[in-house]
Amino acid sequence: MRWRPRLSIKSKIIAMLLIVSSCSILVTAYLGYQTGKANLTDRVFSQLTSVRASKAYQIESYFETLRDHLQTLSENPAVITAMREFTPSFQQLSTVELPSNSLPSLTNYYQGEFLRRLGNSEESNSPANPQTNSRLEFFQPQTPIPRYLQYQYISNNSHPVGKKHFLDDPQDGSTYSQIHARYHPMFRQIIEKFGYYDLFLINPQGDIVYTVYKETDFATNLVTGAYSESNLAQIFTKVRQAKERDYPRLVDLAAYTPSYGAPAAFIAAPMFNQSEFLGVLAVQIPVDEINKVMTGNQNWESDGLGKSGETYLVGEDYLMRSISRFLIEDREQYLQTLTSLGVSSKTIQRIQQYNTSILEQEVATEGAKAALGGKSGLEIIQDYRNIPVLSSYAPLTIDELTWVILSEIDLAEAYAPIYGFERQLLISATILMLTVTVLAMFLAYWFVQPINQLIVASRQVAQGQLDLIPPLATKDEFGELAKSFNDMVYSLRTQTDLVEQKNLENEQLLLSVFPAAIAKRLKRGEKNIAESVSNVAVLFSELTGFSKLSANLTAYEIVSILNDLVSSFDEAAELYGMEKIKTIGDSYMAVCGLSLPYLDHDRRAIDFALEMLLIVRRYNNERGFQLNIRIGINSGSVVAGIVGKNKFIYDVWGDTINTAHELQALCPAGNVLVAEEVYQRLEDIYEFEPFAEEQEAKLGSGSESNGNNKGEINGNNNGNNSKTKTRAWCLKSIQKPASKPIVR
Repeated sequence: MRWRPRLSIKSKIIAMLLIVSSCSILVTAYLGYQTGKANLTDRVFSQLTSVRASKAYQIESYFETLRDHLQTLSENPAVITAMREFTPSFQQLSTVELPSNSLPSLTNYYQGEFLRRLGNSEESNSPANPQTNSRLEFFQPQTPIPRYLQYQYISNNSHPVGKKHFLDDPQDGSTYSQIHARYHPMFRQIIEKFGYYDLFLINPQGDIVYTVYKETDFATNLVTGAYSESNLAQIFTKVRQAKERDYPRLVDLAAYTPSYGAPAAFIAAPMFNQSEFLGVLAVQIPVDEINKVMTGNQNWESDGLGKSGETYLVGEDYLMRSISRFLIEDREQYLQTLTSLGVSSKTIQRIQQYNTSILEQEVATEGAKAALGGKSGLEIIQDYRNIPVLSSYAPLTIDELTWVILSEIDLAEAYAPIYGFERQLLISATILMLTVTVLAMFLAYWFVQPINQLIVASRQVAQGQLDLIPPLATKDEFGELAKSFNDMVYSLRTQTDLVEQKNLENEQLLLSVFPAAIAKRLKRGEKNIAESVSNVAVLFSELTGFSKLSANLTAYEIVSILNDLVSSFDEAAELYGMEKIKTIGDSYMAVCGLSLPYLDHDRRAIDFALEMLLIVRRYNNERGFQLNIRIGINSGSVVAGIVGKNKFIYDVWGDTINTAHELQALCPAGNVLVAEEVYQRLEDIYEFEPFAEEQEAKLGSGSESNGNNKGEINGNNNGNNSKTKTRAWCLKSIQKPASKPIVR
């Protein structure tokens, strides 16, 4: 016979309603999700592409403006005249006698400023100049004209590095300096107004006859000098060979040594006097201006790129040509990401040194490869951080520069609206299904209410929830069954409450007698508890004047006073991490570091002692008593354990305890006396003074004191008859500590 599952009426009602409603809800939700996802995706893609196109237009327009301005400058009569005057005056300096201190001055500048600031850049570590001396010979000019001009305008210039361009005339009396004083303010104003980093006049032979900022490339030769391999030398060669009047040339970014290895790009144009080729006018393109365009002046969110989007440039070598947003916003996280991706330490060091990812961050992503292949597109890829992004890429139209532009945003942020819409649909569908389910369950419950009450109640009892169920209104067998069930539950609950109350009373009793750690071990069933503990601080104290006070008060009053003080001591002990071991009459013993080790157990003990002094003083002021307290503190090793069978007690033993007790006995009222070990560890924190009594003080039975050694107390260190001297120290400043330790 074939077995078939038995379904109750309740199950059938729920199943029918859920099947019909679930089908309709799922179909509606699916159609709505697909339509919404398509619309939201198109909107995000369009926004990203719009940003990319806008930035591409801005950067292309920027370079076009640079070309137009440089072309205008190269044809300006004043600039042409300046070139015509600088060139012969530059050559005339070959016969000028060099100042006697010019070579030492230049050497000091190159060693103390240039080579030091150049640091460990890739340029300075090239095989051509691996050592300091060879580097100096490589970069320092060897011919008279560069030496003379760099001495007058750089090493002998009183302005600091970065402000050498504020010198108009070095007052050397040369024709060159007279011409420089006449034209330099004009050129300085040009680069300040248009934001260029530097401006160069280069004669046909490759001599840099003039610069504004006066870096180490000033007066050098781009054909035979130290910077003949630089990108400035490359663009000079192109312009000199082409000699096209109306077309300035661009050269890509590269590490430029005179700028201490920082990335630099140049644009240059030829200069003519009618048909005569005068030389080349070049400007160093400011990288900061490129970064401002690409980052929207660091307003990425205003550009519609959210919290993770950025637009950046990549060259044909797959290296960045603009700075990464993540380096600007979170430098440490960016460097950690590069480290985790296996980027070389040298590359990370250069990024830190120059604070830029230009020419350092490799972007060999699918989007960059496609754009360098001349394609434009939009796709989901892994970016240079190995994070999935939505990337919109395209090549740039800039003559002589093979650059591409990419606008990207993290996939998680780009699809956030889609994910939100998806969650909203799921929530709505879930609410609808829950509503239908609740309705179905309510109808089914109405049919089988009596038996459901008993089923639920029996499950609660099985789980330990001993709550009575409401009596059934029916007069049939279900009503009798419910009554019997309630009687059983009541009996179980009464017995359970009684057991829990006894357990709670036993646990509170253990905690009131023993430390929490010892109480837990006793609850686990351990019987013989004993242990040796090192690095603990022991405090003994004794109230003075209490016996005299007892003679005038009733027993109830005496116990009440003592209880108030001990309770205050207990609260302070808990605050400072001290464990009370016992009280004997008006004596109080506590230990720090016994159950829970502390590195500062000595300091906690002293802070607790100071708090005890304050408690007694405050109590005297409030009650008008004349009580006082004396305290002894020692540090060392102890033995702790439980003694007794029928009546146990938790106690500690050892020479550390004995010494602390005798220090308390010797301590003057209202003072704290500590052992030598405590003093040595805390002498930099608290003020102490050697303790000496009129009579000889002893620590340990059978010991002797030397009256000639003030502050020394002899004690028995290990229970035998050997004598060791222990110096006691009295805490000099008795005041409330500035801060209290936090005990956890």
